[in-house]
Amino acid sequence: MVFAGDWTNIERIAQGDYYMRFTTAFAIAAVTAIAFGATAVVAQQDPIAARKAIMKANGASAGAIGKMVKGEAPFDLAVAKKAFATFADAAAKMPDLFPANSKTGGDTEALPKIWEDMADFKAKFVKFGADSKDAEAAVKDLDSLKVVLGVVGKNCGGCHQTYRVKKS
Repeated sequence: MVFAGDWTNIERIAQGDYYMRFTTAFAIAAVTAIAFGATAVVAQQDPIAARKAIMKANGASAGAIGKMVKGEAPFDLAVAKKAFATFADAAAKMPDLFPANSKTGGDTEALPKIWEDMADFKAKFVKFGADSKDAEAAVKDLDSLKVVLGVVGKNCGGCHQTYRVKKS
């Protein structure tokens, strides 16, 4: 049997649950905003470390989809799309991480040619970003991944050949 007082408790519990979810969501959003702000501060303070971190993330993403293409891992659409989203995000952030004071130090692999032809360097990131977004939208299965990875991969190689110290 339900008494009138029981409904009042149920309403309070439901309201508490709503407020708990709202508070949790707000807290997560606040922490995320602070983390992004901290990342921006770190990027301004140490652009070499910031761009190395971005390139490391790109390498991990490329490795994940490379394994799919080689048959070393099963095709995973979510992983493939996330990889291309990571590339697009990197393309948007990287051009600002090459201020004049970051030509040397921090064990950088950036060649001076970047600062000699900054317009071309930035244009390569614009193309990389656009191709990555297109790839993210176009990938549907393993066959389409193979096609779009070839297009996006040419961006990586083209920039690294021109603007990165050759590894021995």
